[in-house]
Amino acid sequence: MPLSHDEITRFLKSVHPYDALPAETLDDLSERIDVLDVEENYPVYELGHTLPGVFVIYEGQVEITDENGAVVSHLGLRNSFGERGLLKDGKAATKARTHTASVLIVLPPDLVRELIDRHDVVSKFFNRSRGDRTNPQSLATSAIDVLMAHDPATCPADTPVQKAAQMMRDKKISSLCVTEADTLLGIATLRDISGKFVANAMPGTTTVSAIMTRDPVTLSPTDIGSDVLHVMMERGIGHIPISEGGRLVGIVTQTDLTHYQAVNSAELVRQIAHAATAEEMAQVTAEIPQLLVQLVAGGNRHEIVTRLITDIADTATRRLLALADEKLGPPPVPYLWLACGSQGRQEQTGVSDQDNCLLLDDSVQDADIPYFARLAKYVSDGLDTCGYFYCPGDMMATNPRWCQPVRVWRDYFKGWIAKPNPEAQMLASVMFDLRPIGGQFELFADLQADTLNAVSANSIFVAHMISNSLKHTPPLGLLRGFATIRSGEHRNTLDLKHNGVVPVVDLARIYSLQGQLTEANTRARLKAAEASGVLSHSGAQDLLDAYDLIAETRLEHQVGLVKSGEKPDNYLPPSNLSDFERSHLRDAFVVVKTMQSAVGHGRGMLG
Repeated sequence: MPLSHDEITRFLKSVHPYDALPAETLDDLSERIDVLDVEENYPVYELGHTLPGVFVIYEGQVEITDENGAVVSHLGLRNSFGERGLLKDGKAATKARTHTASVLIVLPPDLVRELIDRHDVVSKFFNRSRGDRTNPQSLATSAIDVLMAHDPATCPADTPVQKAAQMMRDKKISSLCVTEADTLLGIATLRDISGKFVANAMPGTTTVSAIMTRDPVTLSPTDIGSDVLHVMMERGIGHIPISEGGRLVGIVTQTDLTHYQAVNSAELVRQIAHAATAEEMAQVTAEIPQLLVQLVAGGNRHEIVTRLITDIADTATRRLLALADEKLGPPPVPYLWLACGSQGRQEQTGVSDQDNCLLLDDSVQDADIPYFARLAKYVSDGLDTCGYFYCPGDMMATNPRWCQPVRVWRDYFKGWIAKPNPEAQMLASVMFDLRPIGGQFELFADLQADTLNAVSANSIFVAHMISNSLKHTPPLGLLRGFATIRSGEHRNTLDLKHNGVVPVVDLARIYSLQGQLTEANTRARLKAAEASGVLSHSGAQDLLDAYDLIAETRLEHQVGLVKSGEKPDNYLPPSNLSDFERSHLRDAFVVVKTMQSAVGHGRGMLG
């Protein structure tokens, strides 16, 4: 179907990033692009062919497959494709074929590069990395949205002052925003009550309207911390309501600023290291969601955020081990407490259970086992109190199976490698992420080295592990490129853990086994795999970029929930994403699926 100049312009206005371009630029685009009107099953491009440009689907559906013929994406209206190969070396990194009769808009290579050079919005769209996030923000440069309390206490103007004082006492706050509906009329503080109501012996029937500060100075959620500091200093006030579009949305107090500065990973670690009980630690770990918000808002990369949060769990574990020693007495033989799962990989977020185990010195006697059972229970119970809930699969040191002498652990790994049945694959996937936390670290060194040597000599086991790793697949489907959860509590959402980061975690583990790499952290494994030649440079960079984007999208989703007063989780509704974000996330999933296909076909060094 031929498209008129006006039809092309109207369409591009509905597609990001072209919707952000000036009208004259869109007019020029409409004159310089090509239109393909093709039938079903039309080969848009083949793997390795020179690309004629970036494609945008005006009508129809397109199927993208990798070099092995595996479908990595189904694309529909407004989806674009071909940009990754075009901007890399001009060659197609995948294969594209129409699934139905389709109309495709094609932006030639020179036009794409011209738009990238001249327009930041286009440059940002085609830049698949997350940019430079290595300069964390301070209190002064953090957005007020991060600093403020999102649900300020309010009262109407006719509230008796005594009742307002009781509200402040009960809520343990120092001010009330006086409102009518969502409109801010004024603010009443404890200082107003003492300095006006009490000091002037005003009658008990006095209402808040008589003592409040009317039309107080307000700021916007998009202002920054320095604005708060400057207003407070200039006007000598300690409370600033935050409004948006005339509606009260929050408040910032001096206490909030002090709390913000106090909530940092080093301070939380210090408090936990000196806590006397698990309950005291729990008061500290309760600050982790706020720490997550501040770290992400501060521009820290995801691997820094998760490392700092994991450090807190490590400290809590070691402190509980020390408290257990005080309570139970010294251990009868040397032991080592190890973490696996996300803590083992130093990748904990705002949602974490506990996965751990105990290695005991081979000199342990049957009579010593009850001591370690009590130790495991004390530490695991303490971690649960701190918010690291019990592992649903019972992968914890409290399970006698995971509290054994080193010789038994050697037999475990030998058995899993020799007979890689489904259970062995699952257990090995977890236990290959072990990381020592407290005790005699020497107990693990030889065990890890011997196990990696045994794995490298058993190609059948590695093949089974590869097969097991491919059970977690990126959520690519027909609906805007995503396959959401179909039923249950999390219906119509993306699981950014099991279908997002886990596929990359599994791939990185496979590379580490193939290269006998000792790293446990996913990003470190990918870099080590590249350095050792297990993974090609281009494959490593593509996968690192994809992992970074998925992991940071997950953290930003959790931060959004925390700021809304909800518990963080891993279930993201695609409707929460802009077209820009959907496009980038979809491309990241395509990269992961392509790499999975390469590993599944014995080509881990995707080039």
